[in-house]
Amino acid sequence: MVVITFPDGSKKEFDSEISCYDIAKSISDGLANAAVAAEVDGKIVDLSRKIFADSKLRILTERDKESLDVLRHSSAHVMAEAIMKLFPNAKFGIGPSIDNGFYYDIDDINVSDSDLVKVEEEIKNIIKEKQEFVREDISKKDALELFKNQPFKLELINELDDGTISIYKCGNFVDLCRGPHLRHSGKIKAIKLQKVTGAYWRGDAKNKMLTRIYGTAFFAKKDLDDYVTLMEEAEKRDHRKLGKRFDIFSLHEEGPGFPFFHPNGMVIWNELMDFWREEHRRARYVEVKTPIMLNRKLWETSGHWFNYKENMYTTQIDGEDFAIKPMNCPGGMILYKDSMHSYRELPMRVGEIGLVHRHELSGALAGLFRVRTFHQDDAHIFMTTDQIKDEILGVLNLADRFYKKFGLDYHLELSTRPEKSVGTDEQWEAATNGLKTALDATGKEYQINEGDGAFYGPKIDLHIKDAIGRTWQCGTIQLDMSLPERFDLTYEGSDGNKHRPVMIHRVIYGSIERFLGVLIEHYAAKFPLWLSPVQVIVLPVSEKHRDYAQKVYDELFDSGLRVELDESDDTISKKVRNAQLRYVNYILVVGDKEQANNSVNVRTRDNEIKGEISVKDFIADKVVEYKNRI
Repeated sequence: MVVITFPDGSKKEFDSEISCYDIAKSISDGLANAAVAAEVDGKIVDLSRKIFADSKLRILTERDKESLDVLRHSSAHVMAEAIMKLFPNAKFGIGPSIDNGFYYDIDDINVSDSDLVKVEEEIKNIIKEKQEFVREDISKKDALELFKNQPFKLELINELDDGTISIYKCGNFVDLCRGPHLRHSGKIKAIKLQKVTGAYWRGDAKNKMLTRIYGTAFFAKKDLDDYVTLMEEAEKRDHRKLGKRFDIFSLHEEGPGFPFFHPNGMVIWNELMDFWREEHRRARYVEVKTPIMLNRKLWETSGHWFNYKENMYTTQIDGEDFAIKPMNCPGGMILYKDSMHSYRELPMRVGEIGLVHRHELSGALAGLFRVRTFHQDDAHIFMTTDQIKDEILGVLNLADRFYKKFGLDYHLELSTRPEKSVGTDEQWEAATNGLKTALDATGKEYQINEGDGAFYGPKIDLHIKDAIGRTWQCGTIQLDMSLPERFDLTYEGSDGNKHRPVMIHRVIYGSIERFLGVLIEHYAAKFPLWLSPVQVIVLPVSEKHRDYAQKVYDELFDSGLRVELDESDDTISKKVRNAQLRYVNYILVVGDKEQANNSVNVRTRDNEIKGEISVKDFIADKVVEYKNRI
């Protein structure tokens, strides 16, 4: 007798072992047909998996978020089978599902984006055949024999312990895999291959470069169509293309992962910094600056030398090891420890726009989103345990003001104690409760990620949503119970004894380079007035209006607005068009009438005609818009 307990608490008895699919069918044919996979005692499994003992069961349909991963993982196998048919000598690496789809790494094939149509046609044939996904558990010896002509699979098998190894078959394609998978290939309703790129085997630049084919899959064609539309819009907003088109930043082979910021980029950068400093001053932060390079002893104390050295750039000075900082925190610890502190000084809110360097693999570099040098808007807050809630709430409110200024929505996630951690149970309970209490006080919903915190403390992550619905993890708030201990940080309490402060690491922008990349894509380079590199442009209708145009330009410039004067010989319509293509916020045309009235004729980059207005009134209005960051 096997007793199955369902999510609603109801139970059903079966005479003997039974598959998850048959249990679904015993409830209704509709559920069995809609089923994608099953969750048995918390583990996602194939519908074909048999249950031999009393268990908790949840049947997953396409409405469950876990099902999309099953669909995409299965789609990766189907794509691999199609490739195997077209390229019989292909050597397969790995083919996982990822956030937005799936990929497979393959060797010994010559494929370009134009060949993906052929692969998709073969995929359609496999889908029509409704080929079953069949799981088998075989010995390591048999696995080595089965995959003897697949060197990448052999490498993976040899790293496994002796014992059974799970494989999946779909048609003629066999793969090492834990699963789970769909019942058959016919369950794949909407699939699209996206692009071909290169990727080092196992992400290591020392290994062979393989061909990586990306694809995505959805349960409904409409969802796929919506996603394709989103990707097309994202392509138009690609910050690398817009960064080049609008002269914001560039990347060069002389410094892979080290971006160059142009004058336009520095305008945006400095506006972001001015806003950061104003808001942090209001929130009673002080700003510091710590060295970019510090000696080995510091990095040994912080733990980085032993745990993070492969990501650090190191050198020797006077025979002593030094490292360029990959993060600002240890320097902040030295500053705190430079003097004695009393409980009356706490909380101490100390910010730093720190330049850090981390060695990223060349294959992982991606415009401003993944670089080797970047600035973090770090802050370290030193406090007592009973100040945790208010300080966390203060950071959350500060982040809220920042993101609202850019029109960015966001959601919150709380990550709790992982399996390996430092600190006592009491410290973790106090820290986690402090974060929870602050989150509850915001009135906002948040997700809890059990066991996903840092080893040194729980954390809150802020995931922002841009104009086309994509999410980016930027802000984070982390409680740290490790560094104060490592650096022996103390303060004198009201009892006259030394106590260990609680410390928060937090960023709002995160990496400023990355945040700027997000903003470029969020606004599609159509920045609000306060961020625009060129806010206003003056266009004289003809040669005889140039002196007046120069006068208008001078008044705008003196008011603090960023203005240009188009002195080209182009027609006025072409000048307007050029200004609109450059996304200049306000375009001022001056001719006979405007010259006579000491006015300008205003239109926007979106060709909204504002009409004639006095120079004085235009300046007054735009200065307010600029200074208030509207």
